[in-house]
Amino acid sequence: MARQNITGRDKRLYQEMVDRAMPKKPMFPQLVKAFIVGGLICCIGQGVSDLGQKFLQLNEKELSAFTAIVMVFLGATLTGIGIYDKIGKFAGAGSIVPITGFANSIVSPAMEFKREGYIMGVGAKLFSLAGPVLVYGIGSSVVYGVIYWIFTRI
Repeated sequence: MARQNITGRDKRLYQEMVDRAMPKKPMFPQLVKAFIVGGLICCIGQGVSDLGQKFLQLNEKELSAFTAIVMVFLGATLTGIGIYDKIGKFAGAGSIVPITGFANSIVSPAMEFKREGYIMGVGAKLFSLAGPVLVYGIGSSVVYGVIYWIFTRI
């Protein structure tokens, strides 16, 4: 099979075609939606934190863990029942607030494998997606910890 060389002119023409065919979304309303939804997600997180502090009497470290756990749970649950995708279509980037966006990015692809069963489909896909995140997250934290330890000893 002969391989075709794509020139810069071809790429430019293709990009112009894509730009013409792509529906234009008005930027300002999209920015407002993203700001409002992202802000609401952050307000919910702050509310969870305030409730944890008031009713559970958690210290600062426990409170951050509690808030993160609840927000990941909410993001994963809303993704599982199909609501987070609707929020994402409405708000765009506003729904990618780090902690709930992470939960959505892990659960959403796994839901595509629901027809294969909850154990071999969803469960296996969750671990295959979360695995690299956990490996690199834990690995980089170990490297950071060692570097920090070395610098505190010098």
